Amino acid sequence: MTRAAPYMTTGTPWQVDIILADGFVLVELSGVVEVLRMANRINPVPLFEWRFLSRKGGYIASLSGLGAQTETISDRPDADYLFVIGNSHADTPELSLGPVISRYTYRKAKVVLMSEAASRYISEHPSGARAHTTHWENRAVLHERGNPGGEGTYALAVDDGRIVTCAGMGAAVDLTLSLVGTHMSAAGVMTLADIPLHEKICDFKTLQPFGSKRLTMTGDRELDQCIELMQTNMEEPLPISELVARVGLSSRSLERRFHRRLKTTPNTYYRELRLNWANNLLLNTNLTIREIGMACGFPNGFSSLYRSFFGVTPTAIRQTKQATGHAR
Repeated sequence: MTRAAPYMTTGTPWQVDIILADGFVLVELSGVVEVLRMANRINPVPLFEWRFLSRKGGYIASLSGLGAQTETISDRPDADYLFVIGNSHADTPELSLGPVISRYTYRKAKVVLMSEAASRYISEHPSGARAHTTHWENRAVLHERGNPGGEGTYALAVDDGRIVTCAGMGAAVDLTLSLVGTHMSAAGVMTLADIPLHEKICDFKTLQPFGSKRLTMTGDRELDQCIELMQTNMEEPLPISELVARVGLSSRSLERRFHRRLKTTPNTYYRELRLNWANNLLLNTNLTIREIGMACGFPNGFSSLYRSFFGVTPTAIRQTKQATGHAR
């Protein structure tokens, strides 16, 4: 239950519940807990207390092998904040937490859903999550499945007033700093960000560094614009003639710039960009190989192109992933 008097020097710490599922993303948990811990360190009295929760309780391990001891989720939560940490796959049953989330929002807690947790909520509650974001990998899955909740954004985080959806991963630090900032002075937040050498606190509207939305900053404005167009047109690749028309260059000039800056050709770069995007989807989603090929602009011959570039077939990669549980 969010309370008044944001800058606390005495009184009860704000309670933070953190829900984990087997295979959770450790960098997201660290991004939340370490910011809370450091906020307590620089405040005269502890600002936050937190506890780890899960459906069944007990020890919950991340994919990296580290984990945490958890309590079972309460039917009557009394926390001010709920964080649900992302997992290796959005389809993980433990991330289906609609009733749990409703109990927290009913009691006026701020709910924060990271990456796959956000994706699961978006897919299961399309009418209640129209203003939303998730990690760009998960956005591709929602898109391919025809998500009824709308396109959403590629922002780091979106707050719809009750629920914050977040891209997760490294953005967990920025998001937690922003939330902590409602309980500390601006100078205190800047001091807090300086401790982990976090140079700039990105606001919620900041676009994710991939997800087909940010310039690559090659130092060449027209080349950057061209690459951004490539990134935003993966599924239906644009002809090079259209790319040069949009950025106002000749084909020859574009070729020279690609060769000078990137040591490649526009066509080769575009193809390899889409193959690397396909590789991410192959390793980190449950889309079929055909769906991945279509999503990356390879309606035909995807497996052969993938093998020629990576030296292994997508089927072999998928089998290895299934055998080892590989995920980001």
